Amino acid sequence: MLHKILKERGIKEILPFLPTEWASVRRKYLDILLAEEYGTPLPAPDSVTFEEMPFDYRSFPSLAGKATCRKVIAHTVIGGKEFSFPFMATIPVGEGKFPFFVFNNFSPNIPDKYFPTEEIIDNGFAVLSMFYQDVTTDDRDFSNGLAGIVTPEEAQSDLTLRAPNAPGKIAMWAWANMRLLDYAATNPSLDMSNAAVIGHSRLGKTALLTGALDERFRFVIANNAGCSGDAITRKKQGEHIKDISRMFPFWFCENYKKYADESLLTFDQHMLVATIAPRHFLSGAAVGDGWADPESQLLSCRAASVAWEQLGKKGLVAPDRYAEVGEQFPEGNISYHLRDGLHYLSRYDWNVYMNYIKKNLA
Repeated sequence: MLHKILKERGIKEILPFLPTEWASVRRKYLDILLAEEYGTPLPAPDSVTFEEMPFDYRSFPSLAGKATCRKVIAHTVIGGKEFSFPFMATIPVGEGKFPFFVFNNFSPNIPDKYFPTEEIIDNGFAVLSMFYQDVTTDDRDFSNGLAGIVTPEEAQSDLTLRAPNAPGKIAMWAWANMRLLDYAATNPSLDMSNAAVIGHSRLGKTALLTGALDERFRFVIANNAGCSGDAITRKKQGEHIKDISRMFPFWFCENYKKYADESLLTFDQHMLVATIAPRHFLSGAAVGDGWADPESQLLSCRAASVAWEQLGKKGLVAPDRYAEVGEQFPEGNISYHLRDGLHYLSRYDWNVYMNYIKKNLA
């Protein structure tokens, strides 16, 4: 059924390849998506150092002594210019190395409506969390934060003056996610072999792009990422490129606007999902999130699954039909679940992701 629907939508299949060819095939798909949708990624920083602030348990009473929670400042130099931003490192008390999440959030608060911190700690995970607008604001202003460092002055107040493939803000938030992973590599309490990146909505798109760009992440989690994230674009329900490029053109490069006419598309989002192979990709959908379109999210997972299969791995292990509310498909290297409710990152979602990771630790 799903294969038939993909064919009816005109979705291009992942072409056959040998495992030895995957690196170049993967790069080809990624280059198309970067040039036409997200923009050329920012270069790695010339240098990056981290400044840890003192920890005081009284500042985080909700953790009840279970974890340390320190503010960290990332000091970077990019293109010869200095840029710094804060994030929080919340790490369980105890010996050993902990699997961890890099979590780009809509708030700096710990805990937060999207961030059940104590429950995550109780499950044995650490979290490196940041407020995404501490990197650059979520608007058309390219003069502040990281955007002000990497965007030519003449284009900082007029998006149309950017180079057609200049990075949008999703690419900038993804760059910051990767700096948190750089920090993790310096912290002996964090297990780099079990690093996960997670985000919701626009930050789910960011998490997916982060995982595509940085193969150090073993687990890549896109929650309700939808349009221009993990949902097939062609003939989807809800939000379309014409909508998202009109309301949020600053998330993407200028080239993406031309695909408001989706008949011009030479790519689709399953290609981005496929770049995660052979690692683990987790897609979270909600039945009431019609704007994201949970059916198109599942179709993307099904179409991308071919990449894992050609690498000798299980991709999406699921019936050949749309999911029913409450179903989880966690048996392959692609995990998909459909919960009841609306567009949200819930406690239920976190537990689905944590349970999957615990069963698939390196």
